[in-house]
Amino acid sequence: MISPHTYNINPAPKLSVLVPYYHDDPSDLLRALIAQSSGDVEILLYDDGTADAEVNKRLQNIAKTGGVPVTLLFAAKNMGRSYARNSLQAAASAPWLLFLDADMMPEDDEFLTRYSAVIDDNSADIIFGGFTMPERVEPQFELHRAFSADSDCLTAEQRSAFGPKYVCSSNLAVRSAILDAQPFDTAFTGWGWEDSEWAARVAGKHRLLHLDNPAVHLGLESTDTMLKRFATSGQNYDRFVRRHPDLAETLSLFKAMRILSAVPFQGLMQAPLKLVVKSAVMPIGLRLKALKLWRASWYAETCDATHIRPLELTEVVT
Repeated sequence: MISPHTYNINPAPKLSVLVPYYHDDPSDLLRALIAQSSGDVEILLYDDGTADAEVNKRLQNIAKTGGVPVTLLFAAKNMGRSYARNSLQAAASAPWLLFLDADMMPEDDEFLTRYSAVIDDNSADIIFGGFTMPERVEPQFELHRAFSADSDCLTAEQRSAFGPKYVCSSNLAVRSAILDAQPFDTAFTGWGWEDSEWAARVAGKHRLLHLDNPAVHLGLESTDTMLKRFATSGQNYDRFVRRHPDLAETLSLFKAMRILSAVPFQGLMQAPLKLVVKSAVMPIGLRLKALKLWRASWYAETCDATHIRPLELTEVVT
């Protein structure tokens, strides 16, 4: 059991803002949230086993002086993203929860106000605000910026056309009662796909609203780190596909993986593709295409393909 460190208790908040972190420093995010918070908001942060005494002490100092209800939870052992989010939800008091990744930052000063307005309007049960990328990044992060900008940084109107397909927990508001009934699946370990699986599981049963209320994704990663994350997320992706094959089949990643899984020795392309991905002299567009193809090839090789519907000849031709 984790003993919480609680400051400025509010017995009846309307919204609990929940921030899990692991090898991140969410100090600036905590300051920004405190600056926007009114009397009906509480903030909870969960250290998922980093145990960085300097960071955690800094957060305690910010919480003590911020004048806003803040709870800090420090786990001794890393238990994974799903467990961290479920633990935050269990410690929260409000009927609404707002999950934010530790490397996100509200795009403007009205971020919490917009969520509060939709909550008061009672027009949704799940709200995804979206996210954006910094305008400029250092060269080692440019591929990650291009990848997210191309795949994920969409307007609410664009996201609404696809329902749960573009929902993730980096900037997600949801009624706590929904998570009571449908928590994140802790069988997802490591990185990736646990929030996509959860969204697919609950979206058809509740009112999902896509909102233009983005947070900026500041924690971009190097190309080597991206490759490592993709390389270790195959089991999570396989679990997602097994749970939600109909949704998975609408994703371009699945379509590419399905084609590649039928190609003999397709894994031989991974080495040259990785060279293109890591080459700083190649155009970013070419590197991005190579990264997506490398991931599809890796998933085709590492996931259990027995549940993948074979391609029909007409699908290949068209």
